[in-house]
Amino acid sequence: MRAQPFGRCARQLRQAPWLLCAALAWPVHAETPVAPANVVQIAASGFMQVQQDWLTLRLSTNETGPDALTVQNQLKAALETALRVARAEAQPSRLEVRTGQFNLHPRYSSAGKVIGWQGSAELLLEGRDIARITETAGKISTLTLGGVAFSLSRQMQRQLESEVQAQAIERFKARAAEVATGFGFAGYTLREVAISSVDQDFSQPDPPRMPAMQAKAAMSDIAVPAVAGKSTVNVTVSGSIQLR
Repeated sequence: MRAQPFGRCARQLRQAPWLLCAALAWPVHAETPVAPANVVQIAASGFMQVQQDWLTLRLSTNETGPDALTVQNQLKAALETALRVARAEAQPSRLEVRTGQFNLHPRYSSAGKVIGWQGSAELLLEGRDIARITETAGKISTLTLGGVAFSLSRQMQRQLESEVQAQAIERFKARAAEVATGFGFAGYTLREVAISSVDQDFSQPDPPRMPAMQAKAAMSDIAVPAVAGKSTVNVTVSGSIQLR
C-alpha cells in the first residue's frame, strides 16, 4: 500500500471521522509467552585444595620529628637502606620487591595545635622462594616486620581454576544426563549456563606486633619464620537444560 499525502489523509478523516475512532478502538492482542516445557535447572560444583605458594612479607617503620621534612628524610633513609639489601637478593617470581604505603601527617596537641609530625613507610617482599624471602627480611635492620600473608601465585591460581572448572563442567554434564535419564528422556540440550568461582584461604595469622627495638633485634639475628597455609578454589556451573 502506497503512503498517502498528509493533505489527502486529512480530507478523508474529515469526510469519515469514524475511521479514526475505529482505528483507535481496534483491540490489540499481545501474545502471551508460553513457558517452555521440560526445562530443568541444575548445578554442579568442583573444588580443589592446594598448598599456598606465594609469600608476602610486609616490613615497615614509623618515625616522628619536629617537622615534616625531618620525618620524610628519616623514612626515606630507612627505606633506601632496606631496598639496597632487598634488591641484591631479588629474582623474578622467587623474590620480588616493591614499596607499599608512605604516609606523613601532623601530630596535634589536645588544644588542636601542631606539635610535630609522624609518618610511616612500607616495603613488601613477595615471591615463591619462602626461604630466600625470610632470610632477606632477616637482613634488613631499618624496618620491622608488619605482617605475613600467604596466597596462591597468579600462575598457580590460573592453573587451579582451569582444572577445577573442567571438573565442574564434567560433573554438570553427568548430572544433566542423569536427570534426563531419570525422567525418561533420551538426552538433553543446553539452554543457558553460568560459571562462578570462590577462593578460600586458610592462611597463618599475622605474627603479633612487638616493640620496634625488639623487632629489629629479632630480625637481625634470625630469619623470619613463616609457614604456608592452604587455599581452596571452588567452581560452580549452573544453568538450565531442555530435556528431549
